[in-house]
Amino acid sequence: MSDFAAALAALAPRIEARLQAEIASLPASGVRDAMAYGAQGGKKLRGFLVVDSARLHGIGPGMALQAAAAIEAIHAYSLIHDDLPAMDDDDLRRGQPTVHVKWSEATAILAGDALQTLAFGLLARADAAPTAAARLDLVASLAQASGGAGMVLGQALDIAAETSATPLTLDAITALQAGKTGALIEWAACAGARMAGADPAPLARYARALGLAFQIADDILDIEGDAALAGKRLQKDEAAGKATFVSLLGMERAKARARDLVAEAEAALAVYGTQAHLLQGAAQFVIARQS
Repeated sequence: MSDFAAALAALAPRIEARLQAEIASLPASGVRDAMAYGAQGGKKLRGFLVVDSARLHGIGPGMALQAAAAIEAIHAYSLIHDDLPAMDDDDLRRGQPTVHVKWSEATAILAGDALQTLAFGLLARADAAPTAAARLDLVASLAQASGGAGMVLGQALDIAAETSATPLTLDAITALQAGKTGALIEWAACAGARMAGADPAPLARYARALGLAFQIADDILDIEGDAALAGKRLQKDEAAGKATFVSLLGMERAKARARDLVAEAEAALAVYGTQAHLLQGAAQFVIARQS
């Protein structure tokens, strides 16, 4: 995992620089400033998955950074909108005031909208993938992963569950999180194969297990984590009575399930041999992280 941590620490500033440069090229406005603010910081794990999956398929970071910046733009948009009063109503993100608190709700909505469209613009450029067919595949698959069949659907199911008279079952919460959290992680991990026109199936299996482990780790951190390290309010789900993997499985079974999922993720990478050691480290990281 130490190799992964070093690689992530080295790559994250490059991904952020690429995304911030794109934002900075827009006309000056409060929306542009809010976009830059909302996109700064974070682990850049999704961008890392893009770049390392590209490396497995012979595509260097010079090209892969476009798609890495694109997925981080989508992720930033999702967080900005998720923090809004009509959604999760959070006032703190990454240790800083959320975008709607620092600016306004209207500016936050527009900043999220602009980050979303920026992502697709990045993927449509000639240097985003070796062929036009690969670029089209990246655009189409990201639209699927981020929209009404993916992340947005997961968000909608999560909101509906808050007022439902019927508590979520384990299968229902697994399906919800496969969209809300897992869809973007799966797109990121498969992006390198899509760029190269290769079969993304092994990386998709890896990512599905990774995404679910990531969410279980989030549920655990919401209870056991340090708010100062997390940079956001914790124990909100428990206070709201929301069903989570921890509430449904119990803490020890949730931790065991996360470990099993990491093992599944690592097993899916066997086809790549030792070349996949950084992605294996990423899987270990998601259950060892403190924020």
